[in-house]
Amino acid sequence: MNSTASTRSTPTAFAEFRLHALGHGLRKSPLFASLPYETVGQIAAISVVKILAKDEYLFHEQAPVHGFYFVQSGSIKLHRVNFTGREQVIHIFGANEIVGEESLFSDSGHFADATAAAPSRVVLVKKAEFTRLIRQQPDLAVGFVKSMGQQFHLLLELLRDLTTKDVQTRLANWLIQHCPKPESDHPYTIELPMAKRLLASELGTVSETFSRLDKFLIRRTSD
Repeated sequence: MNSTASTRSTPTAFAEFRLHALGHGLRKSPLFASLPYETVGQIAAISVVKILAKDEYLFHEQAPVHGFYFVQSGSIKLHRVNFTGREQVIHIFGANEIVGEESLFSDSGHFADATAAAPSRVVLVKKAEFTRLIRQQPDLAVGFVKSMGQQFHLLLELLRDLTTKDVQTRLANWLIQHCPKPESDHPYTIELPMAKRLLASELGTVSETFSRLDKFLIRRTSD
């Protein structure tokens, strides 16, 4: 009899463990970090984990929006093809970043394609359920609006850099943004979270040009 009771309770215990682990992961995102544990648990309960192979699509441009995504591991490439047929990488999203929240309330679908730049594990937060949740919790709504504002700012910065700055300056700015303490006089090693060709594309250049700039910066650092 005790064995039967234990067997019946196992699925429930596993589900609770899954929600706890998922909620713990979600709190690593700035969007969810300051939310009460109960709220994060509610978000975890309306989420689904998706596993993506390298180059597999997460969503397509203009496709219906089913929610937004939290990157648990790997990296997601947001990109479009310009009028010359060349792929323009908008941004590479790494672990603990949010993808696609800017399209959540769009009637025209996602504004770009998203693919896995590496084998990735992402969490889909479902659109309908999340929309109902933010109607009930103003703090969550405010945090979400702030996150969308930051994403919009990121896109504006990208557009400004691509149109007004040379490649060397764009690379220097990228390195500063990813430096843990950019105001420090001490040297830091920054590991690229992506292949060089992807970073080159995000910076609006090609791998060959990026490699020359890379060597230039190494020489300047060692001088």
